[in-house]
Amino acid sequence: MSMRIHTRLDLRRLILLLSLAVALFSFFNSFHASYRTQRDLLIDHTLESNRVYAAKLRQSAEQLLSSMHQQLAYSAGLLAERMSQPERLAGETERLTRQSRHFNSAFVVRHDGKVLAASPESLGLLGQTLDSAGAREALDKRRPLISDPYVSATNRLVVFVSQPIFASDGSYLGYVGGSIYLQHENILHSLLGEHFYQDGSYLYVIDRNRRLIYHQDQERVGEIATGNPVVERLIRGEEGTLALTNSRGVEMLAGFAPVAATGWGIVAQRPLDLALQELDGLMLNILRLSLPLLLLSLAGIWWLSQLISRPLWQLAKSAQQWETEASPEQVRRIRAWYFEADQLKRAILASLALIHQRLGRLSQESLTDPLTGLGNRRCLQAQLERWQEQQQPFAAIALDIDHFKQVNDNHGHEFGDRVLQHLAQQMSDCSRASDLLCRSGGEEFVMLLPGASLEAARQVAERVRARMGGTCCEECPSVTVSAGVAHWPDSAASVEEVLKRADAALYQAKHAGRNRVEMA
Repeated sequence: MSMRIHTRLDLRRLILLLSLAVALFSFFNSFHASYRTQRDLLIDHTLESNRVYAAKLRQSAEQLLSSMHQQLAYSAGLLAERMSQPERLAGETERLTRQSRHFNSAFVVRHDGKVLAASPESLGLLGQTLDSAGAREALDKRRPLISDPYVSATNRLVVFVSQPIFASDGSYLGYVGGSIYLQHENILHSLLGEHFYQDGSYLYVIDRNRRLIYHQDQERVGEIATGNPVVERLIRGEEGTLALTNSRGVEMLAGFAPVAATGWGIVAQRPLDLALQELDGLMLNILRLSLPLLLLSLAGIWWLSQLISRPLWQLAKSAQQWETEASPEQVRRIRAWYFEADQLKRAILASLALIHQRLGRLSQESLTDPLTGLGNRRCLQAQLERWQEQQQPFAAIALDIDHFKQVNDNHGHEFGDRVLQHLAQQMSDCSRASDLLCRSGGEEFVMLLPGASLEAARQVAERVRARMGGTCCEECPSVTVSAGVAHWPDSAASVEEVLKRADAALYQAKHAGRNRVEMA
């Protein structure tokens, strides 16, 4: 009997343990949910950043290849009248290898495959007849070419870029071309090597036959990449992102883009573990901010357990005196126990409410770009889905800061951040309370204007463009923006398509000279 009474008298400890268990479980559950949310955000951000990065490098590669062909076309025009002048031919090949550093070696080859001039002279090919894959292809097709990688006459793995030479009467005289030595320092290293980071991120380039033509580890150049889903998607001409395990067994986050003119594919990737390293610091900050509230909550629970156990202890003492006259009154007091239990429930609910409030705040942060205070890509996608369900017409404006890389290079990333914030402020000043303003990535922004017509959206975009060009700080007076405008449902059948139409109009504005607005 005494053991039972002692057990009932220890109710304060049971309440305390139960309350602590609920509070700690709720706290760690919310902490875990926050971790998962932030982890998914980091992975999505890394994947999208790598995709955008690969796409921009694809544009740089296309511009480089176009520049090579232009340079060779200029040389072909000069050499058409000089095919019988060895000194002029030698001088032109020397200029091709030294002036722009685009080529590791350069050749002028006659229509029968004989080498009339070569630079550098140490190759020892002058007067020889070339029979390599690139040479045969150039002689057979007689048009501007970029060859697949092959082993040259000098036993090097090369890509050969060539331009035919025609006489004034249209007869074929031969070709002028340049080689890129894939396993030596070359123009691809100059273009892509500067983008290697010590954080584990790196780039590689494959050709249409799955051969590595650029890799930060030069010993891997020439390897055939098999069993890689990213490579297979690039072979099909796709652009996108993918989380995968590479041939070394490392989990990677890859973004990729094809180079249509050559059948090459550019891949930017980063190890998953390195991408999530910053998550540890972020979660440590969340824990540091949450601990004071948790400790305060635990102190409150301890005090409430004392408060709750005191009347329950008195009720237990009264139950032992059931034989006295005071027993009925004491029994009636037992009904008050439900009030005390209700208070306990309220205390626990209050603790849970605080935790849910924290989760709600974390969820809001997950929808906001921390630099500009605008919505992020998740916020943009959520609003688009709601408006599509509601059949809400809207106009979309895609904005992009012109030459933003030069701003960062010339003034530093801190100043670049201020330019991004400045553009966000101009967007806010030119928008309504019902409009959604988002930073979709890097220097790219989106404005969604519910109920606005295409013309009204164009006027808003023009105001933002004018304000941006006219109010930027004195340190960088040339910062401008370009914009593309589209409307749903007028411009596209789906909300995803309308953003693509706005982006297409934006790129049209870029190609038309920048600092302008184009409509889909």
